Amino acid sequence: MRDFTLGKYRELLKALSGAGYKLISFEEYLQTCQPAYGSAVCYEQIEDKNLPTDDPAKKFVILRHDIDKRAAQAVSVAEIEQEAGAHASYYFRVVKESNRPEVIRKIADMGFEVGYHYEDMSLCKGEPEAAKAHFEEWLEYFRRYYPVRTICMHGAPQSGYDSKDLWKHCDYHDFGIIGEPYFDTDFSRVVYLTDTGRRWDGYRVSVRDKIPQYQEQWQQLGYVYHSTDDIIRAANTGTLPGQLMITTHPQRWTDKPWLWHYELLRQTFVNMLKKMIVK
Repeated sequence: MRDFTLGKYRELLKALSGAGYKLISFEEYLQTCQPAYGSAVCYEQIEDKNLPTDDPAKKFVILRHDIDKRAAQAVSVAEIEQEAGAHASYYFRVVKESNRPEVIRKIADMGFEVGYHYEDMSLCKGEPEAAKAHFEEWLEYFRRYYPVRTICMHGAPQSGYDSKDLWKHCDYHDFGIIGEPYFDTDFSRVVYLTDTGRRWDGYRVSVRDKIPQYQEQWQQLGYVYHSTDDIIRAANTGTLPGQLMITTHPQRWTDKPWLWHYELLRQTFVNMLKKMIVK
């Protein structure tokens, strides 16, 4: 089976569940596994950070989805997760290819977490006050569909502005937000995997969707996977880290041949551009 299909995603969830991983949303992670917010039960008595564990109380995968475009694809992914009994977080942008009210409402009605995939500094050309006002306005918009408590930065590689810089000028906790993945995930324990670049080892061509301070450590531990089958194999053999955040972009996951090939060609071209930006 080709990679980045809905069938392959179903296989991934099956392998993770079969290996004893609890599939949770980012909001759940903060409330139940993060010492700063919850009971920290997932961290109790862990001595070797990032090492695989057979204790089901300590094994979890945070499922995070960034809805950059083709929002309807998110519903197909959510249906697979619902079948698997998984929880997940879905982050929507304000742009029309992501901000589809019927999709956002459907995802929330299915019981999944909805969050704001913010890019206010990029959209407001680096003006902090304008970005703050823009953020507040759109946060209230998304709260019409779900009581949003977490947010996640959109990388916007073509932009010269890093939207995380907004928090140098204000505090997202003041808006009733309890967490942002890039700031509030304990990456000393949680290994980060993302399909950015339409591959799982695309951090070399990623502008912002990566965790630079831990990437070398994860490489040394052998936590580098190129394909979804590599992750599945590691789950089945017990060599996958015990705690992960897996980020996907549902636009990439499809069983439609024409769309699958379009994404392959488009992402190959985008990766070439990103390489030039990163360099």
